[in-house]
Amino acid sequence: MRTYISFFTIFFRIGLFTIGGGYAMVPLIETEIVDKRKWIKKEEFLDLMALSQTVPGIFAVNIAIFIGYKLKKFWGAFCMALGTIMPSFLIILAIALFFRQFQHLEPVERIFKGIRPGVVALIAAPTFKMAKTARINRYNIWIPVVSALLIWLLGFSPIYVIILSGLGGYIYGRYKER
Repeated sequence: MRTYISFFTIFFRIGLFTIGGGYAMVPLIETEIVDKRKWIKKEEFLDLMALSQTVPGIFAVNIAIFIGYKLKKFWGAFCMALGTIMPSFLIILAIALFFRQFQHLEPVERIFKGIRPGVVALIAAPTFKMAKTARINRYNIWIPVVSALLIWLLGFSPIYVIILSGLGGYIYGRYKER
């Protein structure tokens, strides 16, 4: 029982800092689950992140579910997912109740403008950390860059980009073996 409460409270605390979406949670989850508590290894965390991105749904909730399920099956997944969802739900509920009254005030507008650069930093930090862990260097940086440009500028489906990238990696691996 104590473990499940711990799962909930850890992800509730992390969920309080999801301004900017689930990717803003990545460094917090990694620090708490991988570095501090050592519940899973860094490689497993990266695998669970990749898996979380491939299934439908909210990334932050998906990763909480996968980590929870790996550790304690259904109830672990349930507690971590609930902990992830509750802060956002409560904050959105409070905003919905009171924001209309304050949205046009100058200090409120300034606060939201000030939050934007912080959100960018929260998303950029795990991106660079994942790139380092995934061994992206000057020789293979073109792969994620071309993939992003294909999706963003040319409207390619991410599914096709993933399939082509996997196929290209397989062919390159076979070529490198020889």
